[in-house]
Amino acid sequence: MIILLIVFLATGSVLIALSIPLILKRIPPNQWYGFRVPATWDDPKIWHLVNVYAAWRTLWLGVVQILVSIALYVAPGMAVSVYGFIVVAVVAFGLIIILVQGFGYIGRLTNEKTDV
Repeated sequence: MIILLIVFLATGSVLIALSIPLILKRIPPNQWYGFRVPATWDDPKIWHLVNVYAAWRTLWLGVVQILVSIALYVAPGMAVSVYGFIVVAVVAFGLIIILVQGFGYIGRLTNEKTDV
């Protein structure tokens, strides 16, 4: 179970580390990193707005992953399979929420752009 804890702590840390440059608007539109859809590639302003929005959520997901990983690790009687399943489910659910919210935000931004 210690190996899973290390993996979960590392991946949570990676989520946090990947979020910071996006939050700081250091990453321009590119094909490898960030919220990459046609609406964000077409407009650098939308690229940064959407990526800051999604990156803050991703940063907090990394924090939640780390906290859940530690809390469940110290929980007495936790089976390894249950531990792994819960942490993976939390992260998967969090990523789905980030995607849905991100696409919703893109929709709001592009609607505002066309309304002006």
